[in-house]
Amino acid sequence: MEASKKEILVGEYLGQKKPGNTPAVFAPGYVSGKHRDVNAFFSPDMTEFYFTRMDLKQETWDLISYTLHNGQWRESVVGPRVGRPLLAPDGHTMHLGQYYMTRNHCGWSHLKRLDPPFSRRDWGIMRLSASKSGTYILDDYKSGDIIRISEVKNGKRQAPIALGPEINTGKYNAHPFIAPDDSYIIWDGVRETGFGDSDLYISFRKPDGTWSEALNMGNTINTEVREASASVTPDGKYLFFNRATKNNDSDIYWVDAQIISTLKKRAKM
Repeated sequence: MEASKKEILVGEYLGQKKPGNTPAVFAPGYVSGKHRDVNAFFSPDMTEFYFTRMDLKQETWDLISYTLHNGQWRESVVGPRVGRPLLAPDGHTMHLGQYYMTRNHCGWSHLKRLDPPFSRRDWGIMRLSASKSGTYILDDYKSGDIIRISEVKNGKRQAPIALGPEINTGKYNAHPFIAPDDSYIIWDGVRETGFGDSDLYISFRKPDGTWSEALNMGNTINTEVREASASVTPDGKYLFFNRATKNNDSDIYWVDAQIISTLKKRAKM
């Protein structure tokens, strides 16, 4: 039975019991429930939690938030879902694929389109993730399901380029997340060596600035069904992702982020 929506959520991480090394459904009955719930992330100050939800009856998507007010988490609808949203580390910019919003006195601004070349009509950006240095990692489903990187050098935004075969291998690669300190990328992809549907992969940045060979995040995280849209909490403690269920919806899971440190020891740096 799902928890009652009338119950009050208090405490960090929406008052949920913290998981260990085995992924657990996050906030059942509140966040994860009878709809398709995906793409979860916290604001940098950990006082806002966002995810997207598809109402399976209405077949409509919304961006949902839980905001901490006076020690209690309050749910609200930000608006219709656009892209796969993620907050930049500054907490003031919400990236939504080829669009973004900025904070204002009312909450969030109207949608704005990214400057070229990110607004190209022949690019299909589902998710764009930004680091503290300004690096962008983005996918593109219109150009062979690849992942691109765009860095900032000497204060100037660099043209996005496709990452190498250590990342762009297999049937497709999508929904990337870059660590705030640029140290790793997590994304979902389909490869012959995977566990079934899309799996989560991780690559670490080497001292020379290149990226390590992708590592499958293992059979604790990945299963025969679809895992996708990972993010790591700004405090670095937990990995969030969504996992498909048998009735074609999806739940949001979380797990101790120690797995990232464990995998880094296996990476060829």
